[in-house]
Amino acid sequence: MSKPIGEPAPAGETSHAIAECTVAESTDMLTRYQLLDPDGNYDPDTVPDLSDEDLIELFRWMLVQQIVDQRMVKLQRRGEMGTYASGRGQEASIVAASYALEEQDWLFPYGREAAALLVQGMPLRDLMLYWRGVEDANMQKDHGVFPPAIAIGTHIPVGVGHAWGQRLAGEDAISALYHGDGHPSTGEYQAGANFASVVDAPALFYCQNNGYSISAPFEAQTGAASVSQKALAWGMDGIRVDGNDPLAVYDAVRQAREHVVDGNPTIVEAVTYRLDAHTTNDDPSRYRTDDEVEWWERREPLSRYRSFLESEGLWDEIDEEAMRAEIDDWFDEAKAAADAYDPGGVEEMFRHLYDDLPAELEDQLAEFEAFLEERPDAMDYIEERPKR
Repeated sequence: MSKPIGEPAPAGETSHAIAECTVAESTDMLTRYQLLDPDGNYDPDTVPDLSDEDLIELFRWMLVQQIVDQRMVKLQRRGEMGTYASGRGQEASIVAASYALEEQDWLFPYGREAAALLVQGMPLRDLMLYWRGVEDANMQKDHGVFPPAIAIGTHIPVGVGHAWGQRLAGEDAISALYHGDGHPSTGEYQAGANFASVVDAPALFYCQNNGYSISAPFEAQTGAASVSQKALAWGMDGIRVDGNDPLAVYDAVRQAREHVVDGNPTIVEAVTYRLDAHTTNDDPSRYRTDDEVEWWERREPLSRYRSFLESEGLWDEIDEEAMRAEIDDWFDEAKAAADAYDPGGVEEMFRHLYDDLPAELEDQLAEFEAFLEERPDAMDYIEERPKR
C-alpha cells in the first residue's frame, strides 16, 4: 500500500559490510506443488474438495482440449483454418486453472488455451472464426474473455489495467492472465507485473512453462531458475506447480485466486510440456530431440488422471468413446456454423477502429475497393491462398 503523504519512503538499516548489502538471487529450484504423481499415486487426504461430477468434468474438458487441437490442426492442413497453436500435452494446466476461476472472472488468453476459453463460455464456432481471422470472433465481452493475444506480452498491461478497474469498481472478481514462459522476458510483462503490485490489482499471472518460447529453451530465455521466482522482484507471491497434475493445478489456482481477489497479485507457474509444435507454422524437430518428446509423452496428463479416476472408482461411470463421439459431434456442428458465417468484405478490417472513420481511412478503404474491382483476381488469391 502507498505511504502516507509527507513521510519519506523507508530506507532500511545501514552497514559498512558490502556483503550484508548485496542481494544474491537464489538459484535453488522451487519445489513443484504436486498431488498426483506421474504414476497416478496420491494421498486421498490431499484431493481438492470437488464433487464426483466435477472430477469427471475435468476429464471431459481435458478431452475437449485434446480433440479440438487434433481437429483444428487437421483443418489447418486442409487449408480450412489459419495458423493454429495446439495445447496437446498441456491439457491439465489449461483446463484445471480455468476450472478454478469464478463465473465473474475475466480471462486474458495468449492462444493455446482452447478449452479454457470454452469453459469460460466462448462458443466453439467463434473459436474457429477467430483462427480464420474473422474480427467478430474477438467480441466475447459477455463471456469475460479478452481477444487472444498473439504478440508476446501485449495482453499483460491490458489485463492488469482491467484488473485494476475491477478493484476500483469494488468487484468480487479477478483477471486471469494466461501466458507462456517467454512472456516474462518482455518489457510489457515487466511493466504490467510491476504496476499490478503497486496498485494491488487482482491479477493472476498464470504461466504455462512448457519449456520453450517458440524454439528457445527456458535456460536461453532467462538467468532465473524459474518464473515463479521472478515474483519476488515485483513484491508478489509466486507458486510453482506440476502442470501435468490437474488436481495440483486446480488447488494452486483456487488458493491463489482467494489471495488475488483481496488485491494480492500472484504468479502461478505450471511446469508442463508442449507435445505438438509451437504452431502449425513450426518444425520442432529442428530444436528438440525425439527422446525428449517421448519422455514427456509417457507423462502426458490424461493418462495420469485416468489412473486417479480408476482409483476413485469413477472410471466405471465414464464411457470415453461416447464422450469422444459427443465432442466430435459438437465440433462438427460448430464447424458447420463457422462455414455458414459471413466473414464480411474488405471493410471488415476498418469496421471496429473508430465510431466515425477518419477521412484518411475512408480514402484507404475506397482505394482498396477500387483496386479489387479492377483486379478481382487479387481477391481470389486472398481467399484461396494456402493457410500456414
